[in-house]
Amino acid sequence: MDIPQGNRIDDGLEQQLQIGMSRNQVEFLLGSPAIVDLYRPDQWYYYYYLKTGDDGKIVKRHLTLTFSNDLLSKIDGTLSPG
Repeated sequence: MDIPQGNRIDDGLEQQLQIGMSRNQVEFLLGSPAIVDLYRPDQWYYYYYLKTGDDGKIVKRHLTLTFSNDLLSKIDGTLSPG
């Protein structure tokens, strides 16, 4: 049995992200962020963790999105295949 946690973020979704998108567009595409820091409300954090049941492979994904004037201005992230 696969064990997914967090917001599912695959390469297809990340490729659809574009600088200049509104917060609403980003939320429609990725869902609500896992974390919105009260001290940095212009940064949204998305996390995804998947452990596959067949071989125990672990995939971790982290995206940090930064907004400026309510528009996406920076995308940082990592992909860690197991």
